[in-house]
Amino acid sequence: MRTIVFASWGSLAYRFRWTVLTVIVTAVVASGVWGLGVFGQLTEGGYEDPGSESSRAATAVADALGAQGGDVLVVHIPDSGSVDDPAVAERITTVLRSLPAGQVDTVASYFGGNAPQLATPDRTRALTVINLAGDDANAKLTAYREIKDDLDVAGVRTEIGGAAALQDSTSQRSKTDLTRAEAVSMPIVLVLLVVIFGSVVAALLPVLVGGMAVLGSLGVLHLIALNTEVNSFAVNVASLLGLGMAIDYGLFMVGRFREELAAGRPRRAAVRNTVATAGRTVVFSATLLIIALAGLLLFPQGFLKSLSYGGMAAVALAAFVSLTLLPALLGILGSRIDKLSVRRRRPASQVAGPATGGWARLARFTMRRPVLVVLPILAGLLVLAAPISQVQFGEVDERVLPRSDPARQAIETVKDEFPAMSGNGVQVVLRGAAGGTPDQATVQRFAAEVGEVTGVEAVTPAGAGKDVAVLTATLTGTDPLTDEARDTVAGIRALDPPADTELLVGGTTARNVDSLDATAAQLPWMVLLLVGATFVLMFLAFGSVLLPIKAVLMSVLSLSATFGTLVWLFQEGHGADLLGVTPAPLEVGIVVLMAAVVFGLSTDYEVFLLSRMVEARAHGAATVDAVTTGLARTGRVITAAALLLIVVTGAFAFATVAMMRFIGVGMIIALILDATVVRMLLVPAVMRLIGDAVWWAPGPLRRLQQRAGLQETDAIHDDEAAEERAPELAGRVS
Repeated sequence: MRTIVFASWGSLAYRFRWTVLTVIVTAVVASGVWGLGVFGQLTEGGYEDPGSESSRAATAVADALGAQGGDVLVVHIPDSGSVDDPAVAERITTVLRSLPAGQVDTVASYFGGNAPQLATPDRTRALTVINLAGDDANAKLTAYREIKDDLDVAGVRTEIGGAAALQDSTSQRSKTDLTRAEAVSMPIVLVLLVVIFGSVVAALLPVLVGGMAVLGSLGVLHLIALNTEVNSFAVNVASLLGLGMAIDYGLFMVGRFREELAAGRPRRAAVRNTVATAGRTVVFSATLLIIALAGLLLFPQGFLKSLSYGGMAAVALAAFVSLTLLPALLGILGSRIDKLSVRRRRPASQVAGPATGGWARLARFTMRRPVLVVLPILAGLLVLAAPISQVQFGEVDERVLPRSDPARQAIETVKDEFPAMSGNGVQVVLRGAAGGTPDQATVQRFAAEVGEVTGVEAVTPAGAGKDVAVLTATLTGTDPLTDEARDTVAGIRALDPPADTELLVGGTTARNVDSLDATAAQLPWMVLLLVGATFVLMFLAFGSVLLPIKAVLMSVLSLSATFGTLVWLFQEGHGADLLGVTPAPLEVGIVVLMAAVVFGLSTDYEVFLLSRMVEARAHGAATVDAVTTGLARTGRVITAAALLLIVVTGAFAFATVAMMRFIGVGMIIALILDATVVRMLLVPAVMRLIGDAVWWAPGPLRRLQQRAGLQETDAIHDDEAAEERAPELAGRVS
């Protein structure tokens, strides 16, 4: 697809601008209204590998013995007296018996008379274990929301924990965090855009594009959710990326349009050239980011697939609206885009003339002393990246919630007072190969072997039925996500099962191990996809072999420094009190998402920066002049785009759910490093060190790239030439 196609599309959008405006607004609004139904289709599961050994163990136990462990754990703490007080017991029992049968499968309580382990030794606390009705996590969550307000008992303090309570609190807090983040960020973004553009009308356009992208992505997610599982976190990702990228793309497009107008071009030519240049860059940038997010589909976890759906939908909608609705609006507004100005516009000579100003001086400085610029920056980035060597990965647990959250407090109470019921033990399943239940003597002998594994404190029977016998191995440590716990699971899995039986190991630790193994197995393919797509697309765009390689290396440096800092903050706990988080292993799904997004954004800014450098080079500029021109033309825009994206994503740094806070803080760090230190200093210095070789490509590859027709030399700036090449699309509208 040649650049002339983008120019022709710009002409088409201008010619039918009112039709485009009407159709796009109607379609997106309708999609958004229908998409509001997605909130009833979302789930809270998908963190495990469905084909893993731990998942097969859980399925085997559920099929043979029914639900185990309890979806809801209710801690009863009498205001006075003990749980053995008959009056207390009667009130609690009455409440439990009144729970609707349609929402509850089973109830096991201390007050049933045959479960002394469900009370503390001092009898100040008792535990009720509830298994909810429903075939999946979403159905169980719905059931929990129906009964959670019916568990209060007069004269008894009630703490409600368990998986359902954790999911409910996380989901509700995520929705609140999302609403708060958008409410805080949007006014700030609008003010910044007014300052950047100096015009209220121009400032409103990127915000409009962002709102339309988020609205439209809800419809896409609703359609996907009707056919497959979508985690609720996908909406947060769609909102974050849709709003952030649409504002960035809108900034690029509006900025270029005003530059074209300042150069004296008529409105139609300004729209066409904007789409042919900035619009072309938006397409390449969005394509690379979508490919990065598509890499999440390689992983088996439904959670990661959900994040991919949300991210791809939002970025695609952001690019689509930027290339349809926005050019139409630019064509309608023309010079009126500068209405409601708050400051005087720069003269046209400063906008479209030779590279001057602070950014040009910065480029010349970095290229005069490239070694003095490269070495300190490289050393600093490597220091920031160093903590990655100590990274640990975990999964979502109660630590994602603030310490004041009732669900977290209840789960911690269960872990402290009822460790056997915390669900942190290792589930050891022996399944008879011939369909029969392993005999008791065989199970006892194997239990003794499990008890000898390092890290196992005790082994207790957990039930038998159909073709399985289940044991629970209690760990010596209280944290199931430590390296020691993982070693214990590995030790149990290394045991030889009894004759004619199959050994399956499940539970929290095993599930985490399997998820990490599945992620590690697919990660090289994701890396290959990202690097390969970046190289191919950037080569086709710029015609150089070294530019894509440099872009990948710059992105890897930025990504490594970002994650090293995040490990130092969120895992090692430096500044944890200031951030309001509990130090914990990083959730692997969020890390993979961040890797895809940060890599995509790094490449996004690289493409925008290089596009103006290559454009200058195509017009005969020497390497030093091309780099200077590129930075002078894009430095302000890239910095502004990063600042706006920091505000949009940084608002999530104040979220109450640690996963969202991790993303918010991570995006702030990544954007500051990438859009300033890497793109504005390191890239020009490295290009100066490479010299003219940076544009090199082998002859056969160069000819291939020229035949593809995606090079910058296809850009159209002359109005009459464009009319000759696309007469059927160049209508004159008064």
